[in-house]
Amino acid sequence: MSAGSCFAANIIPFLEESGFTYVRTETIDDTASDKFGYSRYSASYGNIYTARQFLQLVRRVQGKFRPAEDRWHEDDVVIDPFRPGLPYPAESNEEFDALTASHLSRTGEAIATATVLIFTLGLTEAWTSSIDGAVFPACPGTVAGSFDPTKHSFRNFGVTEVSQDLSEVANELRSINPNLRIVLTVSPVPLVATATDRHVLCASTYSKSVLRVACEQAVREHSSIVYFPAYEIITGPQAPDYFEPDRRNVSRAGIDAVMDALRASSETPKAATMSGAQQGCVTSAGQLSKMLARFECEEMMADPDLARESEIPSRRL
Repeated sequence: MSAGSCFAANIIPFLEESGFTYVRTETIDDTASDKFGYSRYSASYGNIYTARQFLQLVRRVQGKFRPAEDRWHEDDVVIDPFRPGLPYPAESNEEFDALTASHLSRTGEAIATATVLIFTLGLTEAWTSSIDGAVFPACPGTVAGSFDPTKHSFRNFGVTEVSQDLSEVANELRSINPNLRIVLTVSPVPLVATATDRHVLCASTYSKSVLRVACEQAVREHSSIVYFPAYEIITGPQAPDYFEPDRRNVSRAGIDAVMDALRASSETPKAATMSGAQQGCVTSAGQLSKMLARFECEEMMADPDLARESEIPSRRL
């Protein structure tokens, strides 16, 4: 199972081709309309950028948390604020309640079934409910909904908060599945924009630094957690230019390097039973990288050029 930002989804074809079973308990039939990639994951929760958002999802699965602002009524449909880009939203409150209950049940089933969960942290910046602190995957008013400064507020999590959230999410996950092991990664994709008053390069460095330190603390505190250095492979001083000309998206060469390293540090089910020549055919990084899908992330909606014209505050590079 995987959750988090884009790397958590990009790794799926590699895992499946290497012989691992990727747990799928909820899918979206019309993948062509699924531009935010809900169908990529074990259940259709979409990209999850912060540890707090993931913690709240797991607690919703257990019935421990219910967001006060749990739906938006817009254009005769009912929008899920935590899955605002679903291609086919509910058309009534009754349908919304049924779909949400099914989604949370399927997410819980995936957690209970998996033996390993890969969680990729992407951001520290988030837009939250001023009522109960519920974390939205995108600022209200970008993908869907409308921004209300009396109900929505900006939050930039620090090391202590992210570390505590990771520790709590690990405990919650293992209360559902005591045998679950967790692999943490940090997305190497920099911020495209920031809602802080700092330069976006400084904001991006802060965000990735906080996430990396929090991962290290989680590994030290929980024997069930390990860290995989996707961030360091792409951005470390040893790395060649692993970014596309836009200086944001990771190139195919960078993806190949990450997949090579992951394969080298994993014993795959197929590798355990195949000859060397067969392993080479199955685990070729170049071959696998062709399978990686590219999807638009909600994170891109932080860019005012991509967002709806509204009163949402953001600052560009």
